[in-house]
Amino acid sequence: MIEASQVRDAARKKPTIPALPPLIALAVTAVLLAVSGRYGYHRDELYFLRAGQELAFGYVDQPPLTPLLARAMSAVFGGSLVGLRLPSALMAGLVVLLTGWMTRDLGGGRGAQALAAGCMAVSALLLAVGHLLSTTTFDLLAWTALSWLLIRALRDGGPIWLAAGLVAGIGLQNKTLMAFLLAGVGIGLLIAGPRQVLRGRWPWLGTLLAVLIWAPNLIWQARHGWPLFELSATIASGGSGTSEPRWLLLPFQLVLISPLLVPVWVAGLYRFARDPALRPYRAFAAAYPVLAVVFLVTGGKPYYLAGLYPVLLAAGAEPTLRWVRAGLSAVQTRLRGGLLAAAVALSLAMNAVLMLPLVPPRLLAGTPIVAINYDAGETVGWPEFTRTLAGVAAGLPAAERATAIVLAGNYGEAGAVDRFGAELGVPPAYSGYHGYGDWGPPPDSSGTTIAVGYPEERLRTWFGSVELAARIDNGVDVPNDEQGRPVWICRDRLAPWATLWPTLLRRA
Repeated sequence: MIEASQVRDAARKKPTIPALPPLIALAVTAVLLAVSGRYGYHRDELYFLRAGQELAFGYVDQPPLTPLLARAMSAVFGGSLVGLRLPSALMAGLVVLLTGWMTRDLGGGRGAQALAAGCMAVSALLLAVGHLLSTTTFDLLAWTALSWLLIRALRDGGPIWLAAGLVAGIGLQNKTLMAFLLAGVGIGLLIAGPRQVLRGRWPWLGTLLAVLIWAPNLIWQARHGWPLFELSATIASGGSGTSEPRWLLLPFQLVLISPLLVPVWVAGLYRFARDPALRPYRAFAAAYPVLAVVFLVTGGKPYYLAGLYPVLLAAGAEPTLRWVRAGLSAVQTRLRGGLLAAAVALSLAMNAVLMLPLVPPRLLAGTPIVAINYDAGETVGWPEFTRTLAGVAAGLPAAERATAIVLAGNYGEAGAVDRFGAELGVPPAYSGYHGYGDWGPPPDSSGTTIAVGYPEERLRTWFGSVELAARIDNGVDVPNDEQGRPVWICRDRLAPWATLWPTLLRRA
């Protein structure tokens, strides 16, 4: 076994950055940008665009960073979908690069650095979120960057803890999930050490800096009754659009990178736990099972552990290569190397087809892609959705059209009207879903309501007249959440909007 001091000395004696991780990172960014415009907006992106026009220190479902980023990209690139997604492609490349750097800091040679970066580059997780603007993309980068800085802080100590606090604070302004990594590593230090780290002032100063950066969002949450807890409870109860049993969180971990590459990150977890050279970083070995149990018990989503995989791959790459080189003969060594190369190549092929928008939309319905990758279906059909509403609006008498509004059941529907509706003549959209609920009800001067995303029986409790006007059709038979939904024309509202609005509010 290599001693911890040898790992530190090896890391410090390698000031030059190896060529392969940066090249892999650039290739990932280039591929993600090349395919990012092939489908359309995701419902979350439509929501972020609108939320970015309603700037605040927080929203009922998230901190402010991603909506702010959406606003900035919209200001710079206008309506360009590729421009909107540029930050995600860059962040994905940085995740790959940092994975390689972490491997180096954990004593891995150039081959191990390339392997770890390559495994991250072909992972289902990275490809799925890297071509969309999402909170998860930034969260993955924040967890990876914080893991890298924590490794260096545990090795060197001192002011680098402040850099870790800075990254943690910025990450918390994107997604509160970052707090779990901080807690997991903190618990890991108490369980596995080195506990003496917690006696120094620098870790606590870093934590204080993170809290200070996070404070504006915490204050917003406090002033609005802590909607974060309501949302978390809804997710835990299965009310966030999925009904899978909690135990699926564990087998889901086998596919976040690739089923074929599970041995690499498992080797990393084992190395953190058992290798004397990585004793200073043993907190990561404890953090993974601790957070897995926490998310399992609290009903967390299966991808909540995703941010730990870059550091596990970084730790597992070197022992994986040692296994390859430990063949009893040259033939066995070549065979093992071939198996590893095939695992990476097959993972790339499989994950690219499933997670990237490669299959033409007109062929998507004939594949299992949407059943496996829910988000693929949610990027198809929003212009057609809006055109259907435009057709319904155009069929209204001119007097009704002047005061009509759209009542949308979710933020994707409302966001699509916000993005495409004005040029098509669609009335303004309102919704009680997530942040839209806080942006207010329609004016009481509004008249006819075009409703979508609500069952007829519920609409009849709000309106005296409810008529079926159309059904949503994305034109390519993709079975997403909107396909086939009825569009209703509702008249004779039974109460003022201010009275009805509390009954429309939904947090998840």
